[in-house]
Amino acid sequence: MAKPKKRYVCQACGAVSPRWQGQCADCAEWNTLVEDAPATVFSQKHDLSGGGRRLEFVSLSDPVEPPKRATTGLKEFDRALGGGLVPGAAILIGGDPGIGKSTLLLQTAGSIARKGGDVVYVSGEEASAQVRLRAERLGLANEPVRLASSTNVRDILTTLGAGEPPDLLVVDSIQTMYSDTIEGAPGTVSQVRGCAFELIRYAKERGTALVLVGHVTKDGNIAGPRVLEHMVDVVMSFEGERSHQYRILRALKNRFGAVDEIGVFAMATEGLEEVENPSMLFLSGRDAPLAGSAVFPAMEGTRPVLGEIQALIVKLQSGATPRRAVVGWDNGRLAMLLAVLESRCGLNFSSAEVYLNVAGGYRLADPAADLAVAAALVSALADRPLPDRSVWFGEVSLAGEIRPVAHSGLRLREAAKLGFESAHGPLREEKASLDIQFGGFRQLGQLVDRVMR
Repeated sequence: MAKPKKRYVCQACGAVSPRWQGQCADCAEWNTLVEDAPATVFSQKHDLSGGGRRLEFVSLSDPVEPPKRATTGLKEFDRALGGGLVPGAAILIGGDPGIGKSTLLLQTAGSIARKGGDVVYVSGEEASAQVRLRAERLGLANEPVRLASSTNVRDILTTLGAGEPPDLLVVDSIQTMYSDTIEGAPGTVSQVRGCAFELIRYAKERGTALVLVGHVTKDGNIAGPRVLEHMVDVVMSFEGERSHQYRILRALKNRFGAVDEIGVFAMATEGLEEVENPSMLFLSGRDAPLAGSAVFPAMEGTRPVLGEIQALIVKLQSGATPRRAVVGWDNGRLAMLLAVLESRCGLNFSSAEVYLNVAGGYRLADPAADLAVAAALVSALADRPLPDRSVWFGEVSLAGEIRPVAHSGLRLREAAKLGFESAHGPLREEKASLDIQFGGFRQLGQLVDRVMR
């Protein structure tokens, strides 16, 4: 940037001189020239104090009609969204390759189009013929979905701007889109950010619900700039193991509903099927009580889901290094719980291998699972099954205390509805449910005595 030149302005007549002098050459006044630094080139180009349009402010107390949601035809998808699609909302869905993201969105597009909605499905990864083959397999070949294969955002917005805005626009995926006004290959940070901004602006201005499919990295995070998740209204993660039939659609961010809501689907030959009672899915195959098995009533948003926690203890010869393996739970929390059981309860796990698994490939993040994991570990160590038709929940502190958790009433009501007869958790004064027998613990040692006696 060029260095700005100095100038001197006469305070009497306003004449400008390139150098200072005692007398103004125009008005002949003495000692009136004062140095005045001119505006730099940057400040001249970026002065935003004028030239714009005036904003109209509204009051928080002004009556505003809530946005009318449009149902997708899939109850589990609507549950995860908070009740349905909001016009003008931008939704980002991420998940592992082959998990079923395109299948879910194609089923949603077909369901909305079947009810008379205008749906546009733009695929940047597959040709139109490939998408039609999937639609035939899903039984959606006759649905009035407008399908196109393109990666140019300018072409997409030009085509959509020539007609009425659709009710739903699906872009699969945002990492394949590119803008000819931005340098860089598709998938770069600048391209992803710029293309998403243009698509989201169109959705906001025209009232179209926009669904963007996002790639994920090997760590499970959505690829591209983190600002992409800030730009959209809803961020959803499609989770599950491809070796298992179930899939979980989890809301990580939702400006129009509750966070951590989930929708449960099962992968079948004709696409994704809704699972209205996921507890029965995760508890299937429990015929008789076995040592090392405990049932935990987890909370996913506002929905209670019962899952089975399995533990296996293998005694080793002296001198061998024990192994700790966890599937579906936090490895660090297992190490902490084992330390509490050894320090506070006198149990010995140092000479044994510990294996912990959440049945069905389900992933737990609820701290209330501590008590259920501890019960499964103690049961496996003692080789004694836990009481039949019982559930376990509660948070364990480093002092060995059983602390209360949220939504105890919902957990107990779900367990009673599925036929469980007893529940074990933190010791409380009031009773959360009259339909199930409750036994409370104050210390983790009471649980050990209860299992081993």
